[in-house]
Formats: sequence, structure tokens, C-alpha cells
Amino acid sequence: MSFDIDIILKRGDRTITTSVHAASGLTALFGASGAGKTSVLDAVAGLIRPERGTIVVSGEILFDTDRGIDLPPERRACGYVFQDSRLFPHRTVAQNLLYGFNLVAEDRRWLQPERAIAFLGIAHLLDRMPRNLSGGEAQRVAIGRALLAGPRALLMDEPLASLDAARREEIMRVIEQVRDDLRLPILYVSHDRAEVNRLADRVIEMPGW
Repeated sequence: MSFDIDIILKRGDRTITTSVHAASGLTALFGASGAGKTSVLDAVAGLIRPERGTIVVSGEILFDTDRGIDLPPERRACGYVFQDSRLFPHRTVAQNLLYGFNLVAEDRRWLQPERAIAFLGIAHLLDRMPRNLSGGEAQRVAIGRALLAGPRALLMDEPLASLDAARREEIMRVIEQVRDDLRLPILYVSHDRAEVNRLADRVIEMPGW
């Protein structure tokens, strides 16, 4: 499983040219704020459209300007973990976890809820509402929700940025488990060098503006 990305993005008056060719493992997009790292994730997820180029994830073409291919987000099968978790505030932890799982076809369900819950250590949280979770707990649930949607790859946008030191360590261990045990390709955004040095199998440097 892999990322093969060659795209040109326009964001306002800026042009962002990105090339990522990586096998399984964690690939970090590293650079200062404003370098366009999150825009690349959004392009892979189908939330914004590149000016031109190709996006191939795990062998499937998600975007190709020459071939006229531009799959909608729901067909791209990319699990997205945001900096602020973005859990549904009116749903319990269990309902958040099962949201994507209940929407995808059975042949996409490569991870069952019971295994995800045990893997992430969140069985004691299932009846809670998001407002009653710590930052680290919320990110565990967000990672579980993304995994249970049957993704072919995981996109992570600064998932540690809003956490204190203890919670950062907790979630870094979870990310290492996902990388090493589930062997899911991860495209990971960060501006923290120590974080990238610990987690990444490869680093794509993105210059700032």
C-alpha cells in the first residue's frame, strides 16, 4: 500500500507543488505554518481540487487531470484525523465510533469495532459524550472513528498540536501502534521536528512562505 502524489495546488495567490512517493508506513509532510501541508491532505481527501496532477493511494487512482478522474470524498476511503478531533458533539463515543462503520459496505470493514475499542483502550469511554473527554481521549476516539470507516490510508493533520505533554506521549504511542501493527499507510502533517523524527519512516520537507 502506498501514496503516489504529484499535484499542483493554488491557494489564493500561492502555488503549492508537491510530490510524494511512499510505500507503507508513516510519511510526514514537515514544514512551517503556511507551507500548504494541510492543503495537500485536503486534496488527497477530495476536499479541495488540485489545479492538475495525480493522486494514487494503495493502487487506486483518486485524481488524475489527464484522465478526467476526480473521485468524491466518500469514494476515496481515506480516514481523516483532524487536530481538534471533530467528534460529533451530540453523539456518544460509541455512536461516533460506529458512524462511518455503519455507512461503508461490508467488504470495506477490515477492522471490527470490538478490536478497535480494545486496540485503542477506550472501552470505558463508550457511553460518554465528547464534552466529557480529555484531549487525549478525544483523539483516541477520533482515530478509532477514522479506522472503523474502512480506510485504505490514514490522513493525520497535526493530531498532537492541541495536547499537553502527557497526552502527546499517549497519542504518539497510539500512532506508533497503528503504523506498526495495522500497517496502514499514514500521511502525517507536523511542524514539530522531534515528533517527525520519532514517528516518520520518511519526511517530505515543504518550504514555508
